[in-house]
Amino acid sequence: MTPDPLNRLVAQLARLPGIGEKTAQRLAFHILRSPPEYARELSAAIQEVKEKVHLCARCFSLTEEDLCGFCRDDRRDERVVCVVENVADLMAIERTREFKGRYHVLHGVLSPLEGVGPDQLRIKELLVRLNEGKIEELIVATNPDVEGEATALYLTRLLKPMGLKVSRIAQGLPMGGDLEYADQATLAKALSARREL
Repeated sequence: MTPDPLNRLVAQLARLPGIGEKTAQRLAFHILRSPPEYARELSAAIQEVKEKVHLCARCFSLTEEDLCGFCRDDRRDERVVCVVENVADLMAIERTREFKGRYHVLHGVLSPLEGVGPDQLRIKELLVRLNEGKIEELIVATNPDVEGEATALYLTRLLKPMGLKVSRIAQGLPMGGDLEYADQATLAKALSARREL
């Protein structure tokens, strides 16, 4: 019979996204086998992130201060804003080291079936930023799925009349991919988004 504290730890770990019961058990046993200071440091890190990290007042990324590092960085181009679904997407774009502008995190996508409309996203706040008049181009970097495409289309229709340049990240075949294994939608996007060499 497993001790109750261990069962409670496994149950809490299994509530994390992407963690099933077996992985939760492995993590719990790892914590149990580790020195006591590891468990204290892990607990302190979780507590600290809950107490200190919040949303940036401008772009809604994560920060310890009022504005995040991206919004405070004067070297970044404030005229170009990349709109992403969530902070994980922002981090993925940052890893490329290609984008030098600012960000706006929607914290979701339009999904009528799940009751997520424009009012549940950070679209109003984006409009406030646009009314400041500094932004010239908006890059919509939502995922190429049904909800991401619907969100991109909604933003384009909302923002184009404002005279703003609205662009969408390119979609198509991944580097190293084979044409014969690509699905029809991906191939169609790759063909329509072709560029001159």
